[in-house]
Amino acid sequence: MTAQVHVPSLLARAGTASVLTLAAVGGTMLAPGATPQAQAATLSMKALSIAASKKGSPYGWGATGPNRFDCSGLTVYSFKKAGKKLPRTAQQQYNKTRHIPASHRQRGDLVFFHYGRSIYHVGIYAGKGRIWHSPRTGAVVRLEKIWTKSVYYGRVR
Repeated sequence: MTAQVHVPSLLARAGTASVLTLAAVGGTMLAPGATPQAQAATLSMKALSIAASKKGSPYGWGATGPNRFDCSGLTVYSFKKAGKKLPRTAQQQYNKTRHIPASHRQRGDLVFFHYGRSIYHVGIYAGKGRIWHSPRTGAVVRLEKIWTKSVYYGRVR
């Protein structure tokens, strides 16, 4: 035997706080007021998808898209399309992100390649030790395994 419940009267008896609790427990609440981490994750995943959609686009020194990119131009373009403005260079982007350890990296985080204290390259973390990036003159935007341990990770806020 199935009990039938009149939803409006149930909600009226439960009260606003209980309804919000039920909604949060029963499903995902990505809406106004969502946590900053959830909003950042959604933004970063959009940017990752946009970068991946540019697969095969040629490298162009100083280029920010939509058809040619340098490394930081790809990240600027991807995050802008996702709704967040980033500074132009890899070093400036590094300075503006929340720095995180490799053990906490997530898909959509920025990966900064460095020599000493100088940042010379950036890509978007795709998971499984790989990044989407625009590597150099003569190359195209592609998914590639991270080839060095000399990287820092940054999360766009």
